[in-house]
Amino acid sequence: MSQAAMDTLKECKVVPVIQINNADHAVPLAKALVENGLPVAEVTFRTSAAEDAIRQISQAVPELYLGAGTVLTIDQANRAKNAGAQFAVAPGLNPTIVRYCQSIDLPMIPGVNNPSQIEQALEMGISFLKFFPAEASGGTAMIKALLAPYVDVSLMPTGGINKANITDYLSISRVVCCGGSWMVPSC
Repeated sequence: MSQAAMDTLKECKVVPVIQINNADHAVPLAKALVENGLPVAEVTFRTSAAEDAIRQISQAVPELYLGAGTVLTIDQANRAKNAGAQFAVAPGLNPTIVRYCQSIDLPMIPGVNNPSQIEQALEMGISFLKFFPAEASGGTAMIKALLAPYVDVSLMPTGGINKANITDYLSISRVVCCGGSWMVPSC
């Protein structure tokens, strides 16, 4: 992931994780995020409207740093990239999908929650990772323990993050930003 992309994520601190059921809602939602000072979003591939939503947002709101979430297959990676996603996010670390995203120049943020997965990611040249599911995997205590030996790793915790605990996560050095679905209901 480029330094400019990392700077955008760090500045925003929160990446809204959005499940869009109706692509007609995508552009107004993206415009509302940008107008309210949050120019980043992750649209999940959990619905059939995701690809169209990403395409519409990328064309109508180019100032939004747009990611595709829950990218689990090569087909989804291709569809995300072709629709205009600038990065991909996955709940886990599938080496095949990560390598494929690298081959098509689609920055991938794979999910990890243990040292072995972190080492796999580092072996593939990835040091910015999603820590998922954050709360269920030990929360801030686990993040601090994981970051101690992996001094070149930065994280985006996601899963169980909300307005009551986000400050605890963001106060940890090398937590770049947090992903959260609490900000935007499915639409």
